[in-house]
Amino acid sequence: MSAAASASPAEGIVPRPPGRAGRPWRLAAHPWLLTVPAVLLLAAAMGYPLLTVVLRSLAEPAWGLQNYAWFFSTPVNLTVLARTFSIAAWVTLVCVIAAYPYAYLMTAVGPRTRLVLTLAVLVPFWVSGVVRTLAWVILLQDSGVINSAIAALGFGPVRLIRTPVGVVIGMAQVLLPFMILPLYSVMRGIDLRLVQAARSLGARPSLAFLQVYLPLSLPGVFAGAIIVFILSLGFYITPALLGGPRSTMLSTLVQTQVLSLLNWGRGGAMGVVLLVATFALLALAGPLMRQRHKQASGARR
Repeated sequence: MSAAASASPAEGIVPRPPGRAGRPWRLAAHPWLLTVPAVLLLAAAMGYPLLTVVLRSLAEPAWGLQNYAWFFSTPVNLTVLARTFSIAAWVTLVCVIAAYPYAYLMTAVGPRTRLVLTLAVLVPFWVSGVVRTLAWVILLQDSGVINSAIAALGFGPVRLIRTPVGVVIGMAQVLLPFMILPLYSVMRGIDLRLVQAARSLGARPSLAFLQVYLPLSLPGVFAGAIIVFILSLGFYITPALLGGPRSTMLSTLVQTQVLSLLNWGRGGAMGVVLLVATFALLALAGPLMRQRHKQASGARR
């Protein structure tokens, strides 16, 4: 008689039949099951509404592509679509320029100062977006604080409210944390000794930064830029309050079609066109971002 067969149940040894069927089932062997709750939640919260919008864009007022034909045959729609991507690009550029030195400063200071800088980034999340936009309405108006400071310097008043410039300023302030946090997460993993090594080999500080530090931080730049750009495309409150007729974005036209004209078909077609155009740009930028990420990973090694 074998040792497994002669063991008592009290010893905790229970014989199992040989073969694959007798192996205990473990979650570690099926890690994809951990994604099932998230996939179901996304399908219910995002997939179903998106499918409804697509179907209504094809089915109202009748089945067909007449809503999409109307969109591409109307010059105003194409102008607003181009303006939407243009404003989103400018907002992304402003966020990159403003967030990069701030994130770098967060990696260079001590723990206490870093905590203060982090809180300054997170505080805007605790304030309503409407409140922040209304504050910019007060600051950017013709008699506001900014124009008063410009007049004190001896320059004439600058038209900021109801212009694309005001929209870009307001949207950049709202989206700046989404650029700073990805940048900081990448920059804090960069070994600053690489820059010191480049300088010890004779490179100027600016050249060492451009050729060593900047390429290593590009994955954070790309990650933050994607987040800011995508979020900018769907902004509604800030352009509506700070912008004017020349800064109308596609979200405003969608709101007009759906809520004012009750035309869900045309509004859905606008949303689908914006979504497809966004995915197309991401598909074009994807290979470049992967190449830069591989180069940065190789440089770290």
